[in-house]
Amino acid sequence: MIYLDNAATSFPKPKTVLDELGRCSKLIGANPGRGQYKMSLEAGRVIFEARQALARLLGVGNSADIAFTANATEALNLAIKGWVRDGDTVVTTSIEHSSVYRPLEYLARNYGVKVLKCSNLPNGDLDLSDLKKLVDKTVRLVVVTHASNVIGNILPIGDIAEIAHARSVPLLVDAAQTIGSVPLSVEETGIDMLAFTGHKALLGPQGTGGLFISPEMTITELKQGGTGSSSKEGQPTTRPDRYESGTPNTWGIGGLGAAARFLLETTIEKVFREEQRKIEMLIEGLNRIPGVRTYGPAAGNPRVALVSLLIKSVDPRRTAFLLDKHYGIAARAGFLCAPEAHRLLGTYSTGTLRLSPGYFSTDEDIEAAIKAVSELAQGS
Repeated sequence: MIYLDNAATSFPKPKTVLDELGRCSKLIGANPGRGQYKMSLEAGRVIFEARQALARLLGVGNSADIAFTANATEALNLAIKGWVRDGDTVVTTSIEHSSVYRPLEYLARNYGVKVLKCSNLPNGDLDLSDLKKLVDKTVRLVVVTHASNVIGNILPIGDIAEIAHARSVPLLVDAAQTIGSVPLSVEETGIDMLAFTGHKALLGPQGTGGLFISPEMTITELKQGGTGSSSKEGQPTTRPDRYESGTPNTWGIGGLGAAARFLLETTIEKVFREEQRKIEMLIEGLNRIPGVRTYGPAAGNPRVALVSLLIKSVDPRRTAFLLDKHYGIAARAGFLCAPEAHRLLGTYSTGTLRLSPGYFSTDEDIEAAIKAVSELAQGS
């Protein structure tokens, strides 16, 4: 199989990740922080070291400011619902994932929260002049994606943070598509909260993710319960315990820690360069095929390693089916959990086909995908 759905979940994983998952599942079966015996202490060490590695990778000074979650969706819900109050105003963009839109729609419907959407240009770029108009001191939160999972464009987080902070408004970033493959220092960029998932560019297992929360912010936890600390008292206020009630996914977090260490050794810069080379190779080949239209930033502009496309007069879901059936190529088709991005592209009636190579994709994989799309386009 040629796997080109890395924007959904990266595959394959580094050997060190698989090794750590195997080690944890065979040797570490105890609850972390819930016992004084060796296995429990070792489980706690696994989680502590994973948190430390992620802090280095993200450019976070205090690893306790990172709370583990099951995925980016949970992290975004924690950030949004833990900070936004009844009747508040939130500013977001026109290309967000449903993991941002749906929590905001829930708050708007049930708690009178006002949601303002900043304009995006046809290539996905954010209209910063419109953002400046929308954000004032009455706004409670600005929430933006770092990169669109449909269009692939990377938003200028530093500029967005500057606009928000000039009006004393905190910034929440959905970095599900970028952490692990796009260089970013959370604290240097001025991000107040950052949600990430483990199973995409971080190269970790599914069921892992997290939320960085600035030490200057205090948000309300989504759930209360056992944390292994302060059992005789109410919900702890210390970090990260406040946000991590319940038995954690120790094995998955161990694998995520191994993924973070792999990326620290490999360097994000190297991953970014390699993925840029592959996506440029793919887009250049696709753009030579008659009847194929690709969407996203102009050639030469940085983007994450994905491209949305359509073959003229062919439903993208059928294209994905045929790629799998006849060529063994795994790709994603449809609205990709981001319908508003398709309104922007003019693809709201059909969605698109998305091809997303990863760090471990080969040039042969890219060439095979170009050849397969070309043959399908010729037969359409």
